[in-house]
Amino acid sequence: MDINAAFAAQRYAAARPATTPEPAVQAATEAVQTFAETMQAGEDTARAAMTGAADPNALVRSLGQAKFAVETAVTVRDKVVEAYQEILRMPV
Repeated sequence: MDINAAFAAQRYAAARPATTPEPAVQAATEAVQTFAETMQAGEDTARAAMTGAADPNALVRSLGQAKFAVETAVTVRDKVVEAYQEILRMPV
């Protein structure tokens, strides 16, 4: 085995963990997917209720879940903006 190949293999093994996504990124991705699924379910239920295929209880429940999801997203956005503004106020 060539020494250069051994060094390349060691460097690859050391760099490989850097290519795996961070747990925070995975959690954010899952949260966005869950938000999109909740909104889609609310739209589907509303569409079904307009045609008479869904009962009013299901419509109210899905709209409540959609409202909660939007409020949560707005709260997270506000916290991110607040943190960004706080970083901008830090002295250099």
